[in-house]
Amino acid sequence: MGVTGMQLQEFLAGLDYPVSRDDLFRRAQETGAGTPLLQSLRTLPVAEFGSPEELVEALSELPG
Repeated sequence: MGVTGMQLQEFLAGLDYPVSRDDLFRRAQETGAGTPLLQSLRTLPVAEFGSPEELVEALSELPG
């Protein structure tokens, strides 16, 4: 994915679930996330996530 566990943890902190893919992308932009994370969020196959675990699992299943 091109993002470290620490960067992902910082990004996930304070998110309210369920959260949509679009809201995740907006938050990532607002918090200054790098291009790799933004690209990964745009390619997520699921439109909404009910927990941090669901999001982390979906991100870990992305190619690259």
